Amino acid sequence: MKNHKLPLTGLVVGSVSLPVIVCGDPGRATKIAGYLKDAKLLTDQREYRAYRGRYKDVEITVCSHGIGAPGAAIAFEELIEAGGHRIIRAGTCGSLQSNIDSGHLVIATAAVQHSGYGRETVPEGYPAVADMDLTLALRQSAAESGHPHHSGIVITRDNFYTGVRTSQTPDYRILSEANVLAVELECAALFIVGSLRGAQTAAILAVDGVVLDARESMETYAPHRDVVGAAVEAEISITLNALRNLERG
Repeated sequence: MKNHKLPLTGLVVGSVSLPVIVCGDPGRATKIAGYLKDAKLLTDQREYRAYRGRYKDVEITVCSHGIGAPGAAIAFEELIEAGGHRIIRAGTCGSLQSNIDSGHLVIATAAVQHSGYGRETVPEGYPAVADMDLTLALRQSAAESGHPHHSGIVITRDNFYTGVRTSQTPDYRILSEANVLAVELECAALFIVGSLRGAQTAAILAVDGVVLDARESMETYAPHRDVVGAAVEAEISITLNALRNLERG
């Protein structure tokens, strides 16, 4: 129902443009909105902060989704209900490959599902895959940028800081050998929601550390370094240009 306010994000049905950029951090959503002309705040509720503005000649919405698959999936569901059907996640990740360093970019073609959200939402074995056309647009835009980038599979998991190792703890060495490029927390949810609701979804991620030898910890995790900031700036520009190129046909 048009003009209906959605319960968790506070987005209004009909207020969201077809192209959408999503990110975890509300502060990053504000940063991305700074690239848009005449950006207007749509909502700022819980972890969900959204703006709508214009990038050159294309209307684009940007919305934060917080950390972790369940809360992020709520944002994706309500963004689609509100009008967004071409959604790109501009996020961060930890590298699982020695040749993918901090500051590089990873374009996720699919995600290994390793989250409770996935297990509760779709049948076992259901693939979490990005939209081919949207992913190709990201790859072309990244190539034009000249920024170091890689394309391939990532793993989406729930845990960030290391707990007690169990039979369910993913083995980063095995994943690396299987050519999984990086680990993050939301891509599988985005791709699943996109497949379920008939929306195009894709993701580009700035590498904020290599976790193959030193797993995530409060002592080693350093996402605010200049090299990571430069990669985030690059992925924002790449994403905006990819969406514009698609809208222009």
